[in-house]
Amino acid sequence: MQKLKFGVIGCSKIAEISVVPAILKSNYSELKIVGSRSKQKAESFAKKFSCQNFGSYQDVLDSDVDVVYVSLPVSLHEEWSIKAAKAGKHVLCEKSSTTSYMSACRMVNTCKENNVRIMEGFMFRFHPQHQKVLELLNRNAVGKVFSFHGCYGLPPISYDDIRHNKDLGGGVLNDAACYPICASRIVFQAEPISVSCHLDIDEKSHADTKVNICMKYDQNRFASLIVGYDLFYQSTYTIWGNSGMLKLNRSYNIPSDMSATMTLSTTKTEEISVGAHNHYLLMIDSFCKQVSGESTFGFNFEEDLMNQAKIMDAARMSHKENRSITVSEIRY
Repeated sequence: MQKLKFGVIGCSKIAEISVVPAILKSNYSELKIVGSRSKQKAESFAKKFSCQNFGSYQDVLDSDVDVVYVSLPVSLHEEWSIKAAKAGKHVLCEKSSTTSYMSACRMVNTCKENNVRIMEGFMFRFHPQHQKVLELLNRNAVGKVFSFHGCYGLPPISYDDIRHNKDLGGGVLNDAACYPICASRIVFQAEPISVSCHLDIDEKSHADTKVNICMKYDQNRFASLIVGYDLFYQSTYTIWGNSGMLKLNRSYNIPSDMSATMTLSTTKTEEISVGAHNHYLLMIDSFCKQVSGESTFGFNFEEDLMNQAKIMDAARMSHKENRSITVSEIRY
């Protein structure tokens, strides 16, 4: 297949360290242009990757790229994803996709109206370790599954960090809790029925910095997660069944040179290795092949984005109203 031309909107740290290098490494994509609010910043960023074209966000949309990678603050995702779709570009949107379910629906509807695709950039789900988890569960390795427990702890962040800017969509729910929420959906192969959420709000920035969420699924299955800043680092999830437990030791953001491992505990303990993989590269490859009609990865980009956004909104509403929210209450 012919390589898809990517334009980047937003010179973020994640774009620089992980996503753009994956675009360059992939056999299915190439970097065509970089856009920033500052032409100087766009030029500096582009030079790091030997990209000759740079300019404003609009310059990216006016170019001949096939795909726009939106790597902006969460509050700006809707605006520029919709503008990209109206310009006839496919959209790879950083997580979290946006700030509300209604916003997500507008994004997806605009993409459908303009016959382009949109995917939320959860790179972790493309790592083979999660397929291995599903294989083990399908073989009843832990018996009947009862619960999922996810932890994502991150070090302290500066108040200058965008994640402390609530107006721009900052906060740990949008930034990090979205990962174990998504992972539980993958593990259970279902959507939750209800969501209970408590957020700890920083007094200075008014952004949420720690979160505790419980989600009820069908068949009396539950997912719980604890996520926060200023914590000892961990990135795990554990699946508990009636005859065993399975724990992923580095679930959400695993370096490409680190071997993925999991621990299966039944009547004995077994360490399972899946090897080292670049999940950003796998994400770019899979996105390009699906957009080009070469293959599918096993989930519908647009439906998944909206389902995730609905759960995120249920969590926000639960905290605000101090009650459990039935996901069906969240409507467009």
